[in-house]
Amino acid sequence: MKMTTGDKRRELHDKATRGKELSGEEKQQLENWYSQQDRMESEALQQTTQESLLVGLQSQIEAALAQLVKLTGRIQEVASENEKIRNENAVLLHQLSQQARQRPA
Repeated sequence: MKMTTGDKRRELHDKATRGKELSGEEKQQLENWYSQQDRMESEALQQTTQESLLVGLQSQIEAALAQLVKLTGRIQEVASENEKIRNENAVLLHQLSQQARQRPA
């Protein structure tokens, strides 16, 4: 069975953690492998963090949209109420002007 590069590096790691001597080249290979493992782990963590951030942002966007829908409905209600009040004011103003014309001076 052929040993892969990863197997060789794991073997070097095993040797080093058991206190066995490594050659200069083996030490360099092991350090390179550790650096590679650290980069891969960091990238995986960063991707997970970014995915979590996106999920959180999506939730915030959905909540903001729901709030906008609610506020838009309330604005429409207020606009309708304002229109009714304007109409009532117009009627009252008309009645007032009619009464003013009917009064003797």
